[in-house]
Amino acid sequence: MEEDIDTRKINNSFLRDHSYATEADIISTVEFNHTGELLATGDKGGRVVIFQREQESKNQPHRRGEYNVYSTFQSHEPEFDYLKSLEIEEKINKIRWLPQQNAAYFLLSTNDKTVKLWKVSERDKRPEGYNLKDEDGRFRDPSMITMLRVPVLRPMDLMVEATPRRVFANAHTYHINSISVNSDYETYMSADDLRINLWNFEITNQSFNIVDIKPANMEELTEVITAAEFHPHHCNTFVYSSSKGTIRLCDMRASALCDRHSKFFEEPEDPSNRSFFSEIISSISDVKFSHSGRYIMTRDYLTVKVWDLNMENRPIETYQVHDYLRSKLCSLYENDCIFDKFECVWNGSDRMFDRNTKRDVTLEASRENSKPRAILKPRKVCVGGKRRKDEISVDSLDFSKKILHTAWHPSENIIAVAATNNLYIFQDKVN
Repeated sequence: MEEDIDTRKINNSFLRDHSYATEADIISTVEFNHTGELLATGDKGGRVVIFQREQESKNQPHRRGEYNVYSTFQSHEPEFDYLKSLEIEEKINKIRWLPQQNAAYFLLSTNDKTVKLWKVSERDKRPEGYNLKDEDGRFRDPSMITMLRVPVLRPMDLMVEATPRRVFANAHTYHINSISVNSDYETYMSADDLRINLWNFEITNQSFNIVDIKPANMEELTEVITAAEFHPHHCNTFVYSSSKGTIRLCDMRASALCDRHSKFFEEPEDPSNRSFFSEIISSISDVKFSHSGRYIMTRDYLTVKVWDLNMENRPIETYQVHDYLRSKLCSLYENDCIFDKFECVWNGSDRMFDRNTKRDVTLEASRENSKPRAILKPRKVCVGGKRRKDEISVDSLDFSKKILHTAWHPSENIIAVAATNNLYIFQDKVN
C-alpha cells in the first residue's frame, strides 16, 4: 500500500464466523482468482468455500462490492492408507485458480496426498419434457409413449454446481505442501518434502518427477522442500525453497530431472546472531515470484526477504516482521509455535511493505474490532518496560492466535486474512 501510515484507513468486512468453532472449521488456505471477483478458502474439514464480490450498487457508488458466499462444497474426505497404516487428513493445504476461459471457473485443491481439479459453474435453466422420463425423473412405460416430445429449457433459481473433473492421486509419498499452475496453463506442479512432480491437466494417472532430493540413506537427509512456484511468464523456470533457508532456481530446458539448479540463493549467516534456534527460524515457509518475474519474495520465521533473480549472494531487501519475538523463541519452541509456517504475498503492483519508504504498519484482526466497515488503528508491539497507549507488550501476546494465511486482490488494495476459523477482508477506505 502506497499511502503514509498516518493517513491510512483500512476497511474491514467480517465474513465467516462459527460460535462453536471446531478444529475442522479452521481455515487452512485463502486464494483470490485472477480477476479478484472470487475468493476461495479451504479448511481443515476438507471444505472449499467460495465468496463472490457483489456488484457495486448504483445507490451507493462509493461503496465497493462486498464478498458473500457463492458456493460451498466438500473437496476432500478423510482416508486411510492400509498399506502404511496411515490416516490421510482431509485438510485443504492449497488452492490455485486457473484463468477463466469460459463461463465456468476451474480451481485446483490439494490435501496431503491428492490434487483435484474442480469445475464451478452456474445453472439458471433446466430442461423439461423428456421422452423417456416424467417430470419427477421416473422412467415412463415405453408402451405409453405415443408421441415424440422436444425438451425445452425453463428458467429456474440460480444454482452453483461444483463438480470434480480430474483427480490426481498416488504420486506423493510425503505431504504435499505446494501446487503451482504453469504459465502454459497445460501443466502444473505439486511439491512435497522431498520431491516435485510435473502434471499435465489431461493426464491423471501419470506425473513426471522433476526434482528428487531424497538421499539413498535417509539418515543423511539434511533439508526438505518447503515451497515451490512456477515463474509467471517462463514455463520452463521454477523455484523451490528449503528448510535450510536456501532457494533454488531450476530450468527444465537444462535437464529432465532438475537436481542441478541454475541459480542458488543464500544469505551468509551473521555469526553474532547464531543461536540454538537459528536453523529452525531460517527455514523458508513461503516463496513467491513478483508479477513481473524479476524478483522473488521469501518468508522465514522473523523476516521477509526480496531477492533479485540476477543476484544470488544476498537479498536486495530484508524486512523484520516480528523482531520482538527474538526474546520469546524459547517459549515458542516449547509450545511448538516456532514451527508455524507463515505466508507472504505481493500486492498487484509488487509491493507488500511500502518498498520505497520501507515503512510498515501492524494491524490487528480480532473479534473485538470486527464490525463491518470499522476502521482499524495501527498497533505496535513493544519489548521491555513502558508502553504507550496503543502499544501491546510482547509478554501479553497470545501465541494461539495467529495469521498464517493471507491473499491480496490482484488489482486493488484488498487483503483477505484467515485468523483461525474467521475470514476477514480489509480494504483501503474509500473517501
